[in-house]
Amino acid sequence: MKKIKLLKSSKKWQSPANIIVTGFLGTILIGTILLILPFATKSGSSVGFLNALFTSTSAVCVTGLVVKDTATTWNVFGQTVILILIQIGGLGIMTAAALFSLILRRKMGLKERLTLQESINDFNLQGVVKLFKYIIIATFSIEFVGAIILSFGFIPIFGVKSGIAKSVFHSISAFCNAGFDILGTTAQPYQSLTNLNNNPLIIITIALLFIIGGLGFVVWRDIVQTKKFREFSLHSKVVIIFTAILIFSATILFFLFEYSNTLEGMGFLQKVLNSFFQAVTPRTAGFNTIPLDSMTNQSQLVTIILMFIGAAPGSTGGGIKITTFAIILFTVVTYVRGINDVNMYQRKVSQTIVKKSLSIVFMAFSLIMTTTIILLISKAGTLAECLFEATSAFGTVGLSTGITPSLPIVGKFMIIVTMFFGRVGPLAIALSLSQIKGNKQLYTYPEGKISVG
Repeated sequence: MKKIKLLKSSKKWQSPANIIVTGFLGTILIGTILLILPFATKSGSSVGFLNALFTSTSAVCVTGLVVKDTATTWNVFGQTVILILIQIGGLGIMTAAALFSLILRRKMGLKERLTLQESINDFNLQGVVKLFKYIIIATFSIEFVGAIILSFGFIPIFGVKSGIAKSVFHSISAFCNAGFDILGTTAQPYQSLTNLNNNPLIIITIALLFIIGGLGFVVWRDIVQTKKFREFSLHSKVVIIFTAILIFSATILFFLFEYSNTLEGMGFLQKVLNSFFQAVTPRTAGFNTIPLDSMTNQSQLVTIILMFIGAAPGSTGGGIKITTFAIILFTVVTYVRGINDVNMYQRKVSQTIVKKSLSIVFMAFSLIMTTTIILLISKAGTLAECLFEATSAFGTVGLSTGITPSLPIVGKFMIIVTMFFGRVGPLAIALSLSQIKGNKQLYTYPEGKISVG
């Protein structure tokens, strides 16, 4: 009996959700060990365990929040480690592991295929290996093209050697929605793209990279293979339509809110360009072309909302995911209209998906509120700063009003936890819920009455 229980427990532990969580933890630990080494920094001194752990977690969870400026703190070795962690985190732990299996010419078993299917959020097990190969080829191809285009902008500014290095680093960081940059200087650390906000080539290329990365692998497949929008899956239609709506509406809002503030002194086209960039970066890229601490309160609020929503499932981005937001919105509209079923673009959404979406939103909101309260207790900053930081960590965005480097020890630990759960938590919860196929209930309770609203 004990042996049977142990076998059942072992199989339960080897579920796709648990394997993915363990993979993320293991990668973060390896990254921490490498970054804590003295020869990973330019100064030759170790940054300490907590700072190394924070940086490793931020890289693997493709967040971009940093307690040490990436350009001025880490040497070539340290920056290379960070870049590899970003690539692994962007692809997904199981996708990266499957890549090594492919290189070693090992065949993937059923368990590996199931875990890979869950990792990339594909709907069908059939053809998952083919999709995986397509993801790998597409990822490296897009990053390569992005690096070439960026080199035309970086080389004239920084020279050939430094320009190429910056092009490769920022192409991978942008596509993976990581937000790490190596543009800081001793005089001006943590500057991101603020000194390049008048360079359309760099700004547009980086923006397109993280938009493509944030669409998700399943959407790519529909765009390449199906081609006709009306024949796309419901998932792809929702992602594309709501991405366009959010980008367009947020661009207008930032243009209006920041016109006489952070955008003052810019030409009209430059204002539009920077408004567009600020509209897309909170979903979950982490780069910024305007100083976030100088933005108006309303712009910061819009940014927080966008960070909470995030990108698409199966993408390199975070947040509650744009499809979750769309389902909640359609559910509310359905209830107001007095319709029983939740319908989206001539398709019915199952009650299981609706409940899962509500659960994810509630848990995400609870995590952000808990993190914000702990940051406030530890006196990390004002309410607005702490809420912004907590939402950025959960959404794996990487934007900050400037309090990250000065976070107290408790604040750093809490942001580490939030980044990890932001990248893995909602995904793991969704996977666990998806594995529950309607547990049979042998009885029902009598219906009770309760007032709401």
